[in-house]
Amino acid sequence: MSSNRRLLKQTLIYGIATVMPRIMSFLLVGLHTDLMPKVAYGEITILLAYMIFFNVILSYGMETAFFRFYHKEENKKEVISTATVSIFWSTILFLSVALLFQKTLAGLLNIDKEYVNYAIWILAFDALVIIPFSKLRAEQRPIRYSVLKISNVLIYLLLNVFLLAILPKLAQANPQGFWSSFYVEDYQIGYVFLSNLMASLFTFVLFMPHYFKPNWVFNNELWKKMLHYGWPILFAGLAFGINEHLDKILLSEWLDPITAKAAVGAYSACYKIGLFMVLFRTAYSLGIEPFFFSQAGNDNAPQTYATITKYFVILGSLILLVVVVFADVVKFFLVRQPEYWEAMSIVPLIIIANFFLGIYTSLSVWYKLIDKTIIGAYISAIGAIITLSMNYILIVKFNLSYLGSAIATICAYGSMMLISYYLGKEKYPIPFEMKKILTYLFASITLACISFYVKELRETFVFGILAIIGFSYYIYKNEKEVILKIIKRK
Repeated sequence: MSSNRRLLKQTLIYGIATVMPRIMSFLLVGLHTDLMPKVAYGEITILLAYMIFFNVILSYGMETAFFRFYHKEENKKEVISTATVSIFWSTILFLSVALLFQKTLAGLLNIDKEYVNYAIWILAFDALVIIPFSKLRAEQRPIRYSVLKISNVLIYLLLNVFLLAILPKLAQANPQGFWSSFYVEDYQIGYVFLSNLMASLFTFVLFMPHYFKPNWVFNNELWKKMLHYGWPILFAGLAFGINEHLDKILLSEWLDPITAKAAVGAYSACYKIGLFMVLFRTAYSLGIEPFFFSQAGNDNAPQTYATITKYFVILGSLILLVVVVFADVVKFFLVRQPEYWEAMSIVPLIIIANFFLGIYTSLSVWYKLIDKTIIGAYISAIGAIITLSMNYILIVKFNLSYLGSAIATICAYGSMMLISYYLGKEKYPIPFEMKKILTYLFASITLACISFYVKELRETFVFGILAIIGFSYYIYKNEKEVILKIIKRK
């Protein structure tokens, strides 16, 4: 019992460390869109999308490999040392080559060289803390891990607020004063990346003692095993990056160069409204995966998985409906500038797509339980192919711009969900209540789309509110027994 409590406590702490940074970055959307035009916000989005791929490449599966061999090998110090040396020298190599060719990179990406320089250093500092953070988790020090993770994002958030909102006012109030010497006009993009750099540097400095320990050793045979174990993780990470972030890059490349960055800026800002579903999905994944594995040995495990998935779909369907109905209210708090609202049409699609990804996460338990995680990499790769092909067809051939990217995202995640379900039926049968699940899913999506895309209904909110009430009653009527049990327990 004590070990289960410790697992639950650690899962909760790690969950906070994962969700809190997302919430903090969520709060920055309003600040950025208030103070930056679409073009500037689009440029930030494009560079951040590229950075996601470099993050995956610079870790090359070593983080996951570290956990695997840390628990497998008797000489744990050797695992720590080998992984640290590997990441250190690969990062130094990347830093040297990237700085040498930063002008070429800036030209290829069509992004200012100074911003590319910031990105290179941010990527390097972030890579160098991968193993120190992993070591904290391996040594079961969740509080220190969480404090450092949250501190990193808090510094980034506070610096954004100061540099973008406070510093210009201080400089304007006293043009010859102290603060005016630090202020650069029309430098919002630079301030965002400078904030990121300072946060990453702060975290690296705290971990510097990790790199100054004597007697570092490098076990070549162990390193080869770790690389062999990690390459599918790298492959899956790149595939996930394509599904999650490549659309912003493709839009910047395939749209008219004059309007591309502005379109990406509007798309990215409205995309953030869909993050309500991302937060729900993330919190669910963090809490449920350890539970799934803890139940694997029970005879009724498949039934347990089926029940949990059903209630995930029920709650997710209600969240989907509520957020879509009140999307036009949310935008006044999150994306306040009307120039960004041109991309509001993608909001329901992005929320539905992320819901499909959440269902896929729940369905994917089967290949994890039978130790066939490579199947997850293959499914992600199929999703990546769909993402690429659908974006090309819908953006280039049908000229649908960011609406095409949103549709492509639904197609990719929906396909991954269906593939996992049908493969799982054969490999690890789970008695899902498919009739109920599909009914909840279909009803929620249909009501949400009607309330949003029928202009007359969207303007009054009457249909949307009635839809929420009706759908909630339908849930209560069908799940009354379980809901009453939960209420009684409270």
